[in-house]
Amino acid sequence: MQNDNMIEIDGNVVLLEGEKNLLEVIRKSGVKMPTFCYHSDLSIYGACRMCMVEDENGRLMASCSTIPRPGMKIRTNTARLRKYRRNIIELLLANHCRDCTTCKNSGTCKLQDLAVQFGIEDVRFSDTRGTLDVDDSSPCIIRDPGKCILCGDCVRECNEVQNVGVIDFAYRGSKAQISTSFGVPIGETACVGCGQCASACPTGAIIVRDNRSIVWNMLDDRKAFVTCEIAPAVRVAIGKELGVPDGENSMGKIVGALHRMGFDEVYDTSTGADFTTIEEANEFVERLKTGENLPIFTSCCPAWVKYAETRYPGILPNLSTCKSPMQMFATVIKEHYKGHLPEGKTKHYHVAIMPCTAKKMEASRNEFKDGDEPYVDTVITTRELIKMIKESGIVFEECDPEAVDMPFGTMSGAGVIFGVTGGVTEAVLRKVVQDGSKASLATIAYSGVRGMEGVKEAYLQVGDREIHIAVVSGLRNASELIEKIKSGEKHYDLVEVMACRYGCISGAGQPYISRRRRVSRQKGLYDADRTSLIKRSQDNPLMDSLYAGMLKGREHELLHVDYVKDGQK
Repeated sequence: MQNDNMIEIDGNVVLLEGEKNLLEVIRKSGVKMPTFCYHSDLSIYGACRMCMVEDENGRLMASCSTIPRPGMKIRTNTARLRKYRRNIIELLLANHCRDCTTCKNSGTCKLQDLAVQFGIEDVRFSDTRGTLDVDDSSPCIIRDPGKCILCGDCVRECNEVQNVGVIDFAYRGSKAQISTSFGVPIGETACVGCGQCASACPTGAIIVRDNRSIVWNMLDDRKAFVTCEIAPAVRVAIGKELGVPDGENSMGKIVGALHRMGFDEVYDTSTGADFTTIEEANEFVERLKTGENLPIFTSCCPAWVKYAETRYPGILPNLSTCKSPMQMFATVIKEHYKGHLPEGKTKHYHVAIMPCTAKKMEASRNEFKDGDEPYVDTVITTRELIKMIKESGIVFEECDPEAVDMPFGTMSGAGVIFGVTGGVTEAVLRKVVQDGSKASLATIAYSGVRGMEGVKEAYLQVGDREIHIAVVSGLRNASELIEKIKSGEKHYDLVEVMACRYGCISGAGQPYISRRRRVSRQKGLYDADRTSLIKRSQDNPLMDSLYAGMLKGREHELLHVDYVKDGQK
């Protein structure tokens, strides 16, 4: 080779540009190398061996754990490698439940896809593992160890990224499996319900709990008045599997599809985010005045709240007492229709469409019930909604866009950006900083709260005081930041925490995309904010009418929660 910084992949010369492993170089060259256990955000595990390649001397090596060296000559598709990969898949299938047609993950299963790709039409080996019990104890996820291929993706996600660590490898050899400590049902562990293990799982061994049948039954009930709210991040993620570019704002089409499916009224959770912005900003300003319970931690993310309850109960007084936008809005909607249902309707059923699996857990918490009745009756994820649209036969890309319903059909751009990391903070700052000019909004936007980094710091002058801000996504990042705060190394006034990296756009209920492509979802939400007529939550006229009416004197009762007093430990 003439250039000392090149290698040869299947006869094609490829320039090395700082790739950390050979697999990245191969994929850059245009070869889609099969893998099970490789995720660019996780540590290298090298267990599945699907990414094996052959060098010029016939030596086999795992490309995910091999550092590329100039002058290497690599082959990725020899007869030996094809046979090797087919054998691996066949052995995995031998110890795998093969009820593919009824599996919840059918169509999105990597094992299924690779079996088709490599022409596996028969499995020569018998399954010796026997029947393993399904764990459905969690309101968020379901574990089926009979479908596990021991790739370890879920373990590394739970331990390395989320720092929760409720699952790990247990036993050895042929008896190895993924388990909780002492085999305790996962619903009884410190699991925070973030569902990132399900996002990482390449098979159906961990899936998100599916509540579609419950919603369909209510839509078929003529006496039920069924309303729903749609979280901001859903609109930029649903299109990926329905013929619309990922990141494109599909809110109008979603509303149109939901109306055709039978929902009586459809709302935007961005309106609920406006409530949250106003209440959280007021609470923040009050704490700045008194100096008590600072820094204030945001409380919109239920997985983060659960993490704080189990890992850092000492900081619960620092959590904002504001309910999440989903719960605030659901409370207002239920209160509005209490005793005032449309003629012929005898019950009100409210559905929340969320990018987040932990919202299923949040909806079941006792703090968010009016007596025995939950404010949110059922939560479905973006992926569940996609399946419902497909079941309905609706051609989404041809669906006519519609507006959300009144009387709660007004929202601000500040509410929309709640779906990205830093969005809650930016919305609150728009309220705290009284100047609503374009220059002021731009100053907030470029203060450091935007971006995809796991930890961001920002400083903003508010009056005669400089506000210190941290924005964190990913629970390990949150844990490390809390330790720095406790040690005195860092000082902040406001800390935003989202359990999922990059915010709700990467929630476990969303169709999975690579880290690089998540930027398109972030851009889609910021574009929606940019074209919004109302930029700040306090400028939403709906807020004025509700605060002067239904909420007057009842703000704390309806819009706040005390996790210290009522939190489920």
